[in-house]
Amino acid sequence: MANQMTQKYLQGEIIAPDKDGWASFANTLIMISNVNSLKVDGSGGLINGYGSAWWKCKSCQRPSILNFSSCKSLNVINLNLINSPKSHIHIHGCSDATFTGLNISSPETSPNTDGFDISYSQNVLIENSIIATGDDCVAISGGSSHVNVTGISCGPGHGISIGSLGKKYDTVENVYVSNINFTRTTNGVRIKTIQNGVGYAKQITFQDITFEETRFPIIIDQHYTSYDDSLGNGRSVEVSGITYRDFKGTSADGRAIYLNCADSGCFDLTLDDINLVSNYPGKPATCFCNNAHGTVTSTTPNCSGLLTA
Repeated sequence: MANQMTQKYLQGEIIAPDKDGWASFANTLIMISNVNSLKVDGSGGLINGYGSAWWKCKSCQRPSILNFSSCKSLNVINLNLINSPKSHIHIHGCSDATFTGLNISSPETSPNTDGFDISYSQNVLIENSIIATGDDCVAISGGSSHVNVTGISCGPGHGISIGSLGKKYDTVENVYVSNINFTRTTNGVRIKTIQNGVGYAKQITFQDITFEETRFPIIIDQHYTSYDDSLGNGRSVEVSGITYRDFKGTSADGRAIYLNCADSGCFDLTLDDINLVSNYPGKPATCFCNNAHGTVTSTTPNCSGLLTA
């Protein structure tokens, strides 16, 4: 017999303790682990991480607000979270998880306050939500596949990121990001990998996306940070099968498309129906390509540097 879904309601406000009131071992305010068929309805409720007490402490092991670990058939709706010390929601080792109608907010200057961190999870849907933080609106890390992010208003923040990948054997595949509005974010859609790392990012589609004053609307950075070559033996994380389609809007300073691949190259990139212009007076939008291979059609700015072989 299939498990019946258990529904829980969050009403009122949960406020995290002051920084000095946290237990030394705690890495999250609320942990939900190894629970199946759970529905959380946050209508009318709010979780306040009281992160301002933590943000200036760079050496502190800052906690997240909400952590879902090894959960199956999870459904979270209408939840409001603000001011997390670190990431607002961490999804780890989960499958068949849906998040709908969330409102996540922290100041633009708050460090590492990702809206969602996803790792080692499959069949995750994040939809119809508003995310404004000091870091990634959504970060998809190693071990994750079949992730769908759609109907998101993102900004301020660092955009939607795949990675960083490669510090160990990291894989991300079958990701679909669509119907996103980025407003004054540092990045738009980003893939970032460690130099000399191992693993892959493949079969990733970004589609139907609008930018307003985004610094790097499209970015692949395979030189995100250096790492010991003893693992990769001169290799790099494989990036392939990446599609960018139906983009429009403005780049904050003209650096609209930035594809900085490793020496081994990125392959099977598709740029189609893209119209990005510079928001900076007198500075036209540009496309930078380094070791990037693929096809480009109906794209502004011109990406003649994309290699076809």
